[in-house]
Amino acid sequence: MTAKSQQQSVNFDEMHDAEGNTREAYRSYCDWFDGQEQASLRRKDKEADDTFRRTGITFNVYGEDEAEERLIPFDIVPRIITAGEWRRLSRGIEQRVRALNSFLYDMYHRQEIVRAGRVPERLFRHNDAWLAHMVGFTPPGGIYTHIVGIDLVRTGPDQFYVLEDNARTPSGVSYMLENRETMMAMFPDLFSQVPVEAVSDYPRRLARSLAACAPQGQASGDGGKPTVAVLTPGIFNSAYFEHAFLADQMGAELVEGSDLRVVEGKVQMRTTRGYKPIDVLYRRVDDDYLDPLTFNPDSVLGVPGIMDVYRAGGITIANAPGAGICDDKAIYSFMPDIVEFYTGEKPLLPNVETWRCADRESLAYVLDNLDELVVKEVHGSGGYGMLIGPTATKKELAEFRKKLAAAPQNYIAQPTLSLSTCPVFTRTGLAPRHVDLRPFVLVSPNGIEITPGGLTRVALKKGSLVVNSSQGGGTKDTWVLKD
Repeated sequence: MTAKSQQQSVNFDEMHDAEGNTREAYRSYCDWFDGQEQASLRRKDKEADDTFRRTGITFNVYGEDEAEERLIPFDIVPRIITAGEWRRLSRGIEQRVRALNSFLYDMYHRQEIVRAGRVPERLFRHNDAWLAHMVGFTPPGGIYTHIVGIDLVRTGPDQFYVLEDNARTPSGVSYMLENRETMMAMFPDLFSQVPVEAVSDYPRRLARSLAACAPQGQASGDGGKPTVAVLTPGIFNSAYFEHAFLADQMGAELVEGSDLRVVEGKVQMRTTRGYKPIDVLYRRVDDDYLDPLTFNPDSVLGVPGIMDVYRAGGITIANAPGAGICDDKAIYSFMPDIVEFYTGEKPLLPNVETWRCADRESLAYVLDNLDELVVKEVHGSGGYGMLIGPTATKKELAEFRKKLAAAPQNYIAQPTLSLSTCPVFTRTGLAPRHVDLRPFVLVSPNGIEITPGGLTRVALKKGSLVVNSSQGGGTKDTWVLKD
């Protein structure tokens, strides 16, 4: 059996063209694959699952009554991107991230983009993600979005679109790293034949980037280096594996809110030698739970008084409180204007066409074409609370009509895209499945770094367009080829 998908698809196939010829990116891989015994690959496939189970690479899916711990499915066929394709993507990603950071600065200062009529004030006036406590305050180094995940989809040879921006607490980078480590352990000979850009130095670069964002002149660690800590909600959080993994890989402390307190105007963590000041806190706790004295008074996950220390310049919080407004899908629909306003350039990576249901004409169009569209909550994530019209039942469509009529401002709609496919390994051979891509970006006063590749999520169910792990999706190793 050769490395040719068993079924053909009208979607763009990233491995093969319409005539069945192998595309440039996959030629070396296909040569290797065709020389492998299928029984050996099936054993490797099972070995990968066993590795993830032993390592504890799991996540929680939240149901009505309780959370269920699941293994993240991993596919052993990599998603491969050429060096030329990656250069084009990187330019577009960097442009977008710069615009996001400039937008956040403006929204918490003079709001020039609102004054210019490019973005309506209503988008943030009653938006929970916009924090009045950040008005007039500039984070250390002027950085709001220290770690960003940009979700991309592909529909053709040169057609990439931004599906979502993740500027609050983007997750998934630990799976990118574990995917690569697993592939290198199982197929070392493959990496000697195919030259792939490395991703293993991400934790080191993350630590360096965060340290560079410490308040000016502040370095409380050994050797005059800034002290970085990772704030986690605890072991019951769905992404706890990632929090612990990144802290360990960075050589940073993993802390919970109960480990921290404000002492002498500094946020300090409990150690065996007493309390020690922190310069940079990589928080994986949502804004509302960060400081019970400022936000939710019932929170036990955050640190009382941390916002006072932050606004006084005594600590860097990554990402900045209030950065999550960039995750809002209504804001997303204005990103072409936002990019052009702050960079003076047209977006290199376009948005997916989006209808804002808050607009009367757009709502009428969405309701008339509901069975053809994807409808999302503006604050939604993880694939929850969305409708995929072409696969929805009559009952689901009727329920969503009621939701749209009751609160249209809570929803946007997009066309059902013909997402590209990559092959996955099945018991009967290779089969195409839909994918997206989340590259990870680090931002500091020293510049912007984009990890080559990112996390490829794959819809493991035949025909499914939902790639989220919480909805049955899996992950792949993402290769960017060296020149």
